[in-house]
Amino acid sequence: MDLAKRLTAIIQEYSIPLIVGVVAGLAAANIDIHFYERLVDYPVFGPDVALFGRHITVHFLINEVFMVFFFGVATKEITEALLPGGVLSPLRRAINPLMGTLGGVLGPAAVYLLLTLAFFGGSSDFGAVARGWAIPTATDIALAWLVARLVFGPLHPAVSFLLLLAVADDAIGLGIIAVFYPNPELPVQPAWLLLTVAGMAASFQLRRLRVNNWLPYIVIGGVMSWIGLAKAAIEPALALVVIVPFLPGAQNYVGPNATPVPGAGPAETGTEAHAPLSTVSHAHGASPLERFEHQLKLFVDIGLFFFAFANAGVAFGTINQVTIIVLLSLLFGKTVGVTLFSLAAQRMGFPLPLGMAAKHLIVAALISGIGLTVALFVAGKAFAGPPFQDPAKMGAVLSIFIGLLALAAGAVAKVKDGAGSE
Repeated sequence: MDLAKRLTAIIQEYSIPLIVGVVAGLAAANIDIHFYERLVDYPVFGPDVALFGRHITVHFLINEVFMVFFFGVATKEITEALLPGGVLSPLRRAINPLMGTLGGVLGPAAVYLLLTLAFFGGSSDFGAVARGWAIPTATDIALAWLVARLVFGPLHPAVSFLLLLAVADDAIGLGIIAVFYPNPELPVQPAWLLLTVAGMAASFQLRRLRVNNWLPYIVIGGVMSWIGLAKAAIEPALALVVIVPFLPGAQNYVGPNATPVPGAGPAETGTEAHAPLSTVSHAHGASPLERFEHQLKLFVDIGLFFFAFANAGVAFGTINQVTIIVLLSLLFGKTVGVTLFSLAAQRMGFPLPLGMAAKHLIVAALISGIGLTVALFVAGKAFAGPPFQDPAKMGAVLSIFIGLLALAAGAVAKVKDGAGSE
């Protein structure tokens, strides 16, 4: 039993299902691309069954249903980091990674357009290639999270910094898709976002009623949020990003396993006298926020195999200038953009999280260049097909190797040595 637990812990810590899924997806696509596409696009309930205009394929169930829980667990990490005593608290520390997010969108877009001008300026293809400027703007949350935990250690503040940045720039990337690459079959209908707001209101009310089970928040608030986003033609996988922060955490959980240490300040939200996280003693998974992650983490980690398999399957086609443009935009645009904007935020009075110095920031910015799945998704929207879609997707796939550069950079810079802690 202990061996099984140790193996499970190793599998989760190193995101082995995700890595195996990437390899399996690439292998399947290059052995028989037609079989792979039929498998991923298989209509689970028949070709005529749809949900809010979306065909219920294997790809749909993975990307727009399962990934709801992945984004939810990622949001839990951010929520804890923002709580009093967390590495992104007080709120002005969260401004820094959000400024870095802005640089992580503008930097790659600028590099992409500059390289497109260099390679295709004056040619008839310039306008068509320039249409892909949004491909390198987003970060693959799952892989970036894995690499960050390996490079910095699972509890390093740079992990929370990168996670907030990745979630934010993916949200921006999905917004860019809605605005610049709209689906004519599913036009954006912003009025439906009121249903998502209603889901948030329902979750807030559950919190006020001190509901200490995470399931009602997800079933009521989460479902309303998902339907609102789906009907609005905005990526519904983000449904729990606005719901999870309402789950009571260690700071405000009232239950038998949450015991404030004597002498600690009150833990009631909305006051200045928050007890820091270190002064709250509770059993593992005591609060609804913690139980949400604890009870779903294994399901999410194993499910990432299917996510990677369904999204990383790209046939190795011709690598041309578009491949180079996408890859260099992710590598240099992300690294430079995130670093410069985050340092600028620091100069403006919005500090990096406690424990982060410039070297941690640069390595975190490098990791944010892992585009993969979201970049693949945008490439499919930006280019309808040949001759630019496959080369652009290859650039997104090759961005996986930025993770190896980050591991090397982290080792050279010794980012696990605690430099920058206050």
